[in-house]
Amino acid sequence: MYETDMCDMEMSKMQEPLSREVVIVNELGLHARSAAKIAAIASHAESQVYLSREGETVDAKSIIDMLTLACGKGMRITISIDSSSDAGILSEIAALVEDGFGE
Repeated sequence: MYETDMCDMEMSKMQEPLSREVVIVNELGLHARSAAKIAAIASHAESQVYLSREGETVDAKSIIDMLTLACGKGMRITISIDSSSDAGILSEIAALVEDGFGE
């Protein structure tokens, strides 16, 4: 019974959502082209990917949804992913934002 409990605990840890807070650094903020880059990365995730700002959460696979956050330079956003199997996606999106979307 102990082994089963340990397996259940490890499985639940694997299912915990992951998130990371980043700051928008580019001059133009989160605009259509940068949102398209995020959506392209998020589309490869097996789980849901979200962006949040000040309590509002949107689907990171939707350019339009991301634009509704109205994120300018210096604003903090949180990137969240539902499954640890998509940790690489989370890191890739965070790096993209921190690099100013390559602009």
